Amino acid sequence: MRAFAGPDVADAAVLALSSQPDVRHVMRQITADGQEEMITADLPPTGVDDALAALLALGLGPEEVTVERTNAIGPIERRGQWLAHRSDAMVWAEVVEGARENAGLPARYLLFMAVAGVLAGIAVILQNSVLIVGAMAVSPDLLPVTAACVGIVGSRWRLTGRAVGTLALGLTTAIFTAWLVTSLLDVTGFFRHATLPSGGALLIPTNDWATTMIVALVAGIAGMIAAETRASAAVGVAISVTTIPAAAYTGVAVLIGKSSEAITGIEILVVNVAMLLIGGTLALFVQRRLHKRRRRLDLAT
Repeated sequence: MRAFAGPDVADAAVLALSSQPDVRHVMRQITADGQEEMITADLPPTGVDDALAALLALGLGPEEVTVERTNAIGPIERRGQWLAHRSDAMVWAEVVEGARENAGLPARYLLFMAVAGVLAGIAVILQNSVLIVGAMAVSPDLLPVTAACVGIVGSRWRLTGRAVGTLALGLTTAIFTAWLVTSLLDVTGFFRHATLPSGGALLIPTNDWATTMIVALVAGIAGMIAAETRASAAVGVAISVTTIPAAAYTGVAVLIGKSSEAITGIEILVVNVAMLLIGGTLALFVQRRLHKRRRRLDLAT
């Protein structure tokens, strides 16, 4: 952790960090212009939130405090304390900052969703399960889903609204591009040589809502846990399996005039998104409660 403080706050900042459990190697150094002091300290991930709160309570701004993770190899004596000191332990401040970034609407997000819609639309038409997996791998809808969960758990409703809006626009983009690629194939006469998709050949379960909801729920749990570590790229496919096939089928069904199946696709999409949010929110809520409980036990001992 590194913080910059004026001479009137530096002493209090050093004392605040030194009083935190597990904080070690607190150092201070005057900056070149003599206007501030740089204060650094080593601490485990589980102590970051409390240390940040202590510094911010002194009046330091967010731009004056930074935290960086390091992959240090700990002493052999600390092997038994792996759960308390592991490098991927949840840091709430880091989770919130990541959610703010993921709730945004960069152009590349819409581009990836458009590509996923094209691939999934063709996969639905050809009933190609390999191609639909490729579309799910391209889709980045894990990002706004986890951002919305963070907003819900943290009662940050503005963040939640931004994330849900980003997700809705991304899925709408996938539906539109699936419709567009189907239109182009129709214009070129491709459908004269291909079998139109039917409700019985959907790449999404429509006759078993319980299974669909369970898959989306556990995908949301896995996605939220992965977003806090470094496995989000792999688990993103589990999230997309509940969204991209339904979105693509909706776009294809609209073009070929199967309104009832298009409505079914929308219904599945809405239900799955709701279950993703429930699963992710539940996982994050439990983790945060366990994190706070473990922290209280550490302070008590």
